[in-house]
Amino acid sequence: MTIQLGGLHHVSAITGDTGLNVDFYTRVLGLRLVKKTVNQDDVSSYHLFYGDEVGHAGTEVTFFAFKGAVRNVPGTGTISTIALAVPTSASLDWWQQRFDQLGVSHSPRLDRGGRETLPFTDFEGQSLALIAINDADQGGIGGQPWETSAIPMEHQIRGMYAIETTVADAAPSAQTLTETLGFREIDGYTLTIDDATAQVRVFESGPGGAGTEMHVVERPGYRLGRAGAGGVHHVAFRTPDVEEHAAWREQIHSAGYNVTPQIDRFYFRSIYFREPGHVLYEIATDGPGFATDEDIEHLGESLALPPFLEPYREQIEAGLDPIVVPDQEATPVA
Repeated sequence: MTIQLGGLHHVSAITGDTGLNVDFYTRVLGLRLVKKTVNQDDVSSYHLFYGDEVGHAGTEVTFFAFKGAVRNVPGTGTISTIALAVPTSASLDWWQQRFDQLGVSHSPRLDRGGRETLPFTDFEGQSLALIAINDADQGGIGGQPWETSAIPMEHQIRGMYAIETTVADAAPSAQTLTETLGFREIDGYTLTIDDATAQVRVFESGPGGAGTEMHVVERPGYRLGRAGAGGVHHVAFRTPDVEEHAAWREQIHSAGYNVTPQIDRFYFRSIYFREPGHVLYEIATDGPGFATDEDIEHLGESLALPPFLEPYREQIEAGLDPIVVPDQEATPVA
């Protein structure tokens, strides 16, 4: 069987404040909270999924909510930036004005390897960026605009554009991406970080372009990072079905990596392994999806539990703090 990844599936980050997290990603960024569930490996914490109207694979930015989580320490072995796609350069103009009005911390717009980019951070310092899609790189983007979003449809975030990782030595990570996962190295650029120049290698999978890219930043001698609040836990790549998912596990195992068994997350199936630069990778199936146990009109409104956790609902709910979203007027966004 010839198998090929379809691009980015989701990225899972960490927050220490669920209320401010919901406010920032729904009100400020206009994403939809499509699933409010728990971390299946630690049911005392929420797992929040944000995405397009129905949470299509490729649009999902998710958060593990750990109350009192230590702050993220940037460094090697980490996912350093989540880059989100917006439709046009005019959309970047619109978002820059919105960030200025709301006090969201952002950097000047810049060009990264031909990709027009607006870097910004959320309230915990999570490194994010908006990148304008151009006519040539529609690629793996399939986000469906959400009609009730606070953001005009012509400027709404369409999903993930790229994930940036930082490693001490890019060569082993590049080998994993190309030889094991079938990515193609397409170009590169330089990035100025802390007054030093870093080399960035760019890879794409599947159809290529927006929604399929990995940007690997090489920083030899830089400290080892530690994921915490304002940082990222892992990135997931897309595969269409259970059969190809099983084939990916066999391929990764045969390449010598310590890969998990297939795990049924109910909304999708997952396997995990850590690449040589210490970044945690996941491969996830596109379905069944988030409408499996909720009506599309009411996604994310109540706590959803997969069937294997449903018998423990009372205990799980007792261990979770209510999510309190602050008044908009009082919400810090930077």
